[in-house]
Amino acid sequence: MDPILPIIALSIILGAVIAFLIFGNYFRKQKSEVESLAKAELVNNANEKKPAKQAQSKKSHVKHHFHASDKEQSKKHHPLDLNTLKGHGDAVGGICFSSDGKNLATACADGVIRVFRLDDASNKSFKFLRINMPAGGHPVAVAFLDDASSVVVATQTLIGSSLYMYGEEKDKPSSGSKQQTKPPLPEIKWEQHKVHDKNAILNLFGTTASYGSADGSTIVASCSEATEIKLWHGKTGKLLGTIDTSQLRNHMAAISPNGRFMAAAAFTADVKVWEIIYSKDGSVKEIVKAMQLKGHKSAVTWLCFMPNSEQIITASKDGTMKVWNINVRYQMDEDPKILRGFPIPLHDASGATLHYDRLSISPDGKILAATHGATLQWLCAETCKVLDTAEKAHDGDITCIAWAPRALPTGNGEALILATASSDKKVKLWLAPSVQPS
Repeated sequence: MDPILPIIALSIILGAVIAFLIFGNYFRKQKSEVESLAKAELVNNANEKKPAKQAQSKKSHVKHHFHASDKEQSKKHHPLDLNTLKGHGDAVGGICFSSDGKNLATACADGVIRVFRLDDASNKSFKFLRINMPAGGHPVAVAFLDDASSVVVATQTLIGSSLYMYGEEKDKPSSGSKQQTKPPLPEIKWEQHKVHDKNAILNLFGTTASYGSADGSTIVASCSEATEIKLWHGKTGKLLGTIDTSQLRNHMAAISPNGRFMAAAAFTADVKVWEIIYSKDGSVKEIVKAMQLKGHKSAVTWLCFMPNSEQIITASKDGTMKVWNINVRYQMDEDPKILRGFPIPLHDASGATLHYDRLSISPDGKILAATHGATLQWLCAETCKVLDTAEKAHDGDITCIAWAPRALPTGNGEALILATASSDKKVKLWLAPSVQPS
């Protein structure tokens, strides 16, 4: 027998004994730990059950306090904030009142034009007509025609901008009362594509042409983000004229209420004004350059015509506003005159003057609404004194503002109403502040 074998066997036996002792000790520890954990869990569960009512009471208190805070916050709205038109699925980029003020059209990035019926501006629920745009088209602006039942819509697609005119599909005469009360559905009457090549449309502006021999038709201006402005016949979609502002890029364009003048705010400090010439038959004959408003030191961000069509209000990045008289004999080289000039009464936290993004004048010409970001201000048009300010009128930047052309019913009477649209998917209606005599 090999003398090494007993030594090997003894080594194996000793190794097994040592391993048994080590593993036995390990498992005993594991058992002890599991028991300790189980006991601790039982103790914790017992402790949790005891103050359950107290914890529940605390939870209810916090929840109740949170809702109470929400309620208080909801009450803290601006006194001129009359109503909110909800239901938009995306940012609202354009709004427009009909000529009678009874309808408000909104252009939303969710691909839908909504036409709200404003029988009572203070009502919390409104009937509205829904117009779904063709697939791929994102509405950016909207303008009513003179009959208050037709709208021109500007859309943006990957290949460029388009215009659509929606009008009512006239129902056939019927003796049934139900069919008579059913609102007619809108249909596309005309459309134009690649209106400004691949450039987007910044704004649409429509008005009823009533100056001189004009036939009373609605004319609509589409302003390109480049330097082009086009004038269209609202009912037929006929292109009436094209203007190149030659000012690097446009900010916006507007037509005077009587349809005589068209003006553009652009990248430069000067404002160019054109006159729309009408033929004897009432149609647009041509668009001629009339005058230039010179006086600002930096780009003009926005402008608006006064209701009398004889004055223009401009706001500039130079921190000033100016009121211009354009009722001059420009054919005889008479220059437009600055009637009034004011510093913009809006400042940031450091005291620096801010510029206005948008302007809109009330139909009586007394109140000027102006915006910067989400801030809304009402100014006296005569003195430029601040009548009121809503520092956070919306939860996002204000994209469009417009006054109703006449006072609207508000439950307790009638009032001038301002509408604002925003990237926060809301359209708000605001009461006009009172203008105190200075």
